[in-house]
Amino acid sequence: MGGWSPQARLAGCLDVNSEQHNERWSTSKDETLSWYLAGDATPKESSPFIGSSDAEKGQQYDGKNMALFEDEMDTSPMVSSLLSSLANYSNLPQGSKEHEEAENNEEQRKKPIKAPQMGTLMGVYLPCLQNIFGVILFLRMTWLVGIGGVLGVFTIVFMCCSTTMLTAISMSAIATNGVVPAGGSYYMISRSLGPEFGGAVGICFYLGTTFAGAMYILGCIEILLIYIVPQAAIFKLEGLEGPEAEAALLNNMRIYGTCVLTLMSIVVFVGVKYVNKLALVFLACVILSILAVYAGVIQTAIQPPDFPICILGNRTLVRKGFDVCAKTVEKENGTFTTKLWRIFCDSELLNATCDEYFMNNNVTEIQGIPGITSGILAENLFGNYMEKGMIIEKRGLPSVALQDDPFTNTNSYVLSDITTFFTLLVGIYFPSVTGIMAGSNRSGDLQDAQKSIPIGTILAITTTSLVYMSSVVLFGACIEGVVLRDKFGEAVNGNLVIGTLAWPSPWVIVIGSFFSTCGAGLQSLTGAPRLLQAISRDGIIPFLRVFGHGKANGEPTWALLLTACICEIGIIIASLDSVAPILSMFFLMCYMFVNLACAVQTLLRTPNWRPRFKFYHWALSFLGMSLCLSLMFICSWYYAIVAMGIAGCIYKYIEFCGAEKEWGDGIRGLSLSAARFALMRLEEGPPHIKNWRPQLFVLVSVDGEQNVEQPRLFSLTNQMKAGKGLTIVGTALEGTFLDNYDQAQRAEQSLRKLMETEKVKGFCKVVVSSNIRDATSHLIQATGLGGLRHNTVLVSWPPNWKQSENHQTWRNFIELVRETTTAHLALLVAKNISAYPSNGERFTEGHIDVWWIVHDGGMLMLLPFLLRQHKVTTPQHSVRSQVWRNIQMKKDLTTFLYHLRIDAAVEVVEMVSQESDISAYTYEKTLMMEQRSQILKQMHLTKTEREREVTSPVSPAGGAETPREKAHMTWTDKCDGVKDKPPGTITPGSIKDMFNMKPNQSNVRRMHTALKLNEVIVKKSKEAKLVLLNMPGPPRNRTGEENYMEFLEVLTEGLNRVLLVRGGGQEVITIYS
Repeated sequence: MGGWSPQARLAGCLDVNSEQHNERWSTSKDETLSWYLAGDATPKESSPFIGSSDAEKGQQYDGKNMALFEDEMDTSPMVSSLLSSLANYSNLPQGSKEHEEAENNEEQRKKPIKAPQMGTLMGVYLPCLQNIFGVILFLRMTWLVGIGGVLGVFTIVFMCCSTTMLTAISMSAIATNGVVPAGGSYYMISRSLGPEFGGAVGICFYLGTTFAGAMYILGCIEILLIYIVPQAAIFKLEGLEGPEAEAALLNNMRIYGTCVLTLMSIVVFVGVKYVNKLALVFLACVILSILAVYAGVIQTAIQPPDFPICILGNRTLVRKGFDVCAKTVEKENGTFTTKLWRIFCDSELLNATCDEYFMNNNVTEIQGIPGITSGILAENLFGNYMEKGMIIEKRGLPSVALQDDPFTNTNSYVLSDITTFFTLLVGIYFPSVTGIMAGSNRSGDLQDAQKSIPIGTILAITTTSLVYMSSVVLFGACIEGVVLRDKFGEAVNGNLVIGTLAWPSPWVIVIGSFFSTCGAGLQSLTGAPRLLQAISRDGIIPFLRVFGHGKANGEPTWALLLTACICEIGIIIASLDSVAPILSMFFLMCYMFVNLACAVQTLLRTPNWRPRFKFYHWALSFLGMSLCLSLMFICSWYYAIVAMGIAGCIYKYIEFCGAEKEWGDGIRGLSLSAARFALMRLEEGPPHIKNWRPQLFVLVSVDGEQNVEQPRLFSLTNQMKAGKGLTIVGTALEGTFLDNYDQAQRAEQSLRKLMETEKVKGFCKVVVSSNIRDATSHLIQATGLGGLRHNTVLVSWPPNWKQSENHQTWRNFIELVRETTTAHLALLVAKNISAYPSNGERFTEGHIDVWWIVHDGGMLMLLPFLLRQHKVTTPQHSVRSQVWRNIQMKKDLTTFLYHLRIDAAVEVVEMVSQESDISAYTYEKTLMMEQRSQILKQMHLTKTEREREVTSPVSPAGGAETPREKAHMTWTDKCDGVKDKPPGTITPGSIKDMFNMKPNQSNVRRMHTALKLNEVIVKKSKEAKLVLLNMPGPPRNRTGEENYMEFLEVLTEGLNRVLLVRGGGQEVITIYS
């Protein structure tokens, strides 16, 4: 049968003794995947592929039946040893002394490690409950319902709980796709999205956890100073109104918060193990408090608790300083005023002067907890948003207030302390659903993390979501609206509002919430430093490495100190309602990237993405990510921008300064997928002229030590590319690949190092072949991938090409010119490359001269524009385009450059004709009529004649060298190391050649053209910073190739920097937009 069989079997080999047999391991008879394992019955290695010494390696593989694979044993472990190491894997918390000793101490490595025994309930479910339930539920939930209404707050709760549920689904998929060591969410994100995202989000999660500690401490102080011992306040609130009272409260929070933070930090520093042991006690307080609330709800249906509130008109009064909710009381002796009367009047007498509103309105007493059967739910369905300083009013009660009546006795009314709106409520509430990653943070302590984390986390979120949603409805159905909007319970004798609903006593909630907030604060101060320590020890953020150190037992001392300092910032803010949105930002960003990581991994379908948790989908992850992003801007758009700015700065810092880490992250896979898609698109057709840019292939040579011989080529590349487009640097080595692999690696490292120094962004390639010519040809043909190929080759002029030992150099160069022409590639030849400017140099004045002789597709016009984009060549440079023998072209070229949007000064150069000069027309006709092979044969000198030239005496006749003499002396040199003779040197051989030369010979005419052009170019462009010149093509025949090199040498003689340009046969610049 063709195709893949649905039943797959994986076979491995295990060396066994002669008395033993191979075992077949199969999960069941119905399974389609069977494992055949064979190996040594007693594995000899203790560490098969990590940290093994040479002595160990010599004793690791002594099986008698695996001799066929003994050559691979040094690099590849046997299956038996691999499975043995994985079975003994231990996942201790990062930074612990025991973990370090287990890795480095041989004796402790051999000790059996106790397997973790925590299950789903104790390891995931209960820790998640403890971290999710918190201060917001006890201190702000009733106030949220009163301000936002049952429907509004239910929407907020549903939206936030849906976000955490979707995040938990994504997290479960990531957590079950392999082992998650210490670090929790940071580990998952960094290994899924890379060190840049991991470090940025890890720091955000650390800041969120730290500010959560500040929030819990502020909640603890609020419970202590307002509900337990209000007389302990240092700054007394009695007699203060408005801003003064608010400032006194915040100062109390700051002082006591700092003291509690210091105490908690000392506890964490001294004995963190006691914090972990008390975790169950704190959790019990939370659960008992919640059960007390539900019991109180049931109690209200039978017998509602007695918590009367006093209302003047429709204004809620602070229940302090009076006991009877009435203006007067009737007694046997008559009518007497009450304490309430004395608050609003200037005396106890009935004819006293009283507050106008007090006199015009009646006093009403209603029950603060009417009960679940009272029907109060209908009144609390919708929100009642308030401005700061507004009086909390009871709906439906009559009120008589004059418009001009001054607002007095503010201390007697229950006022709104902040301006409220929907988005504020979202930011305050969201911290109450965080803490869903407590289970993944404990993955090393779980017996089966891949089973416990999804089940425990999702069950915990389901439980807490049901509690929150039911609490919203029950609070709205049991508690009076004015009491719900009373944040600090001033209308109910200063009781905690949720405590008034609890059974059997409000003190159950007060004491339970106090201990739960203390425990949550300790947990935050315990977890945040360890998260920072995990980030520091990864080494991706250099300036944080100091926080990876700790005490002798591995406790993160420096990280704890930094955490306490950051936490103090939240304490200084002192307002629970202001701190909550800050940590909401950081947690939402963390959750957003968890969803993004799952979505990216799912869409990429990488082979390693095989989570055991199957109930996930990329659409759910994107929905969760969208919800997180939306909630960030709903909570506070400016906090969201600041949080993103912090994450962005950390991302760029890690990208530029962080340690290089390769974790097989999804971003790398995403980049590969995007690159593949882009390459496939590039294959659809050649690029349009408007999109054409030089995609450079820089061909360099290396010396015997594999160091680059032309480093300035990299500078020129950077100046032409400015970091844009494709750049490939290649070099060729002579020899065989097997013998020269190490040299090739060193050469590649040398190229990469120089590219990094010169800031050349691109790739490098080293090819080893039997000769340099073939290696260069292979580079030009095979470099690139698909549509991402080079279209321009940049090389340097071969130095010392006239020397006899370098005769192959110029032959390789000419072959390179021929190959680029055949491949329709543009060619750039940099002459005198050592004189080119480095990236650190600056040209503040001068010109770039372009000599445009033949049309090459516009390459000569495009290159100066690209060079002027770099800081080396300032934009003030002008480009003088000088044209050959056509005055009429000046106007046309000026118009052409104007349409090309290129600033240039056009100058027409006319060649001055003399009678003795050879005309261009004759040169062209002769070149077409005469066969090149016959001319070269006539001009060729034999070896005997060259030797006679060398031994001939030098004529004493001197004088200036004429162009004609220079032409003859140059092309007869033959590049065999014979130095050019001084002007006026006469030999019998040379006299014979001079008389035999005729003006119609091709080489003479070419040399004449080269001399005349050089004369004009030197005259016009002697002071130019760079000269760009059309490069003539090589001879079609192999005979006389050295003459071609001589022509180019004469053409560029006397010029400092010359860039010979040969187009690739296609237009590269256009006047159209």
